[in-house]
Amino acid sequence: MIKNKKFNGRRLQIARVYRGKTIVDLSKDIGVSKQAISQFENGLTSPQFDTLMNIVNSLNFPREYFFEQDTIDVKLGNTYFRAQSRMTKKDENRQKEKVKFVGKLYNFLNEYIEFPKLNLPEFEEDLSIEEKTIKLREYWNLGEEPIKDIIYVLEKNGIVVTAMKTESKEVDAFTQQQIINGNQYFIIVLGNDKGSAVRRQFSAAHELAHIVIHDGFMNLEELTNEEIRAMENEAHAFAAAFLLPQSSFIKDISSYPTNLDYYKQLKKKWRTSISAMLVRANHLGVLNYNSYQNMMKKMSKLGWRKEEPLDDTLIMSKPTVLRRAISILIDNDILNEDEIMIELSRKELSLPRKEVENLLGLDEGILAPKQNEPSIKVIEMPVKKELKNK
Repeated sequence: MIKNKKFNGRRLQIARVYRGKTIVDLSKDIGVSKQAISQFENGLTSPQFDTLMNIVNSLNFPREYFFEQDTIDVKLGNTYFRAQSRMTKKDENRQKEKVKFVGKLYNFLNEYIEFPKLNLPEFEEDLSIEEKTIKLREYWNLGEEPIKDIIYVLEKNGIVVTAMKTESKEVDAFTQQQIINGNQYFIIVLGNDKGSAVRRQFSAAHELAHIVIHDGFMNLEELTNEEIRAMENEAHAFAAAFLLPQSSFIKDISSYPTNLDYYKQLKKKWRTSISAMLVRANHLGVLNYNSYQNMMKKMSKLGWRKEEPLDDTLIMSKPTVLRRAISILIDNDILNEDEIMIELSRKELSLPRKEVENLLGLDEGILAPKQNEPSIKVIEMPVKKELKNK
């Protein structure tokens, strides 16, 4: 119902940014001036009905969405994008808006589902990155064994992970911290991981680093490019040390540290790329710099810097918690597909079904209403009395 509700200009701005459109883009789409759109977004005027429907069609958001109020209290922390990414500011803002919706949807599901609790240790300030990875492995009872599925480990410990489509080849994995109605969430978007299991594994570990070693509310705008790159290097070092713990990894590579075929076998075990293992071996002193450089040159000649052996055979892990949450609601008759969308609207969160599916990393069509056979109601028609008496 949108009767007597006022058009929410802030919602228009969010939807426009979400779709990656500038004010100029939208003005061309719907045939009004840039000034008119600016007035709509700033709440100075409301669009006429025909203009509203053009907005709905251009941005593909339900009409109701633009008349809802923002009743969910969201405090955003930092969004950590890769320093070397070629993303535009428009792309960054688009992804930020998408992840905010992921957090709101997770918060909605949290009313029905007992999700794993956020389970992160406190680190002493003087610990090195290597020491922090050791402590985290101990805290999560991982020992020094290879991590077969880091996505499972993250979700088990209360970190939200989604494999939503970012609609941009430039978007690698990234992380955002949110506090919604007092609840703290860390959300990892896996992004464009080139379809490789080991790249996804390392990307997820890199994002975990931002969560556990960097301040989620520091002002990144005040940092220099060098400081941002230093944080990225720290995240890379953390990911390598977390996935390839020092003592057990050294035992493995010491036998044939300069044999690339041997690293192919280790890749199966450690679920980490050969190039990452070589970097780690050099960092740990098992490979000297010259040996490391020679092996990297060999990889380039073999074409392994672009695509490594086993990249097309190792099975990529996928997030399961959000998918499972929806299945629980539907399979246990708590909410069906239609009721999920209705309840979201009651929470002032009217979204297209396909958008909810994407944000939660669901298969397309999961939330489509099921076409059941209509139930047949039988009308009672007794035989006439005079016929009964014959």
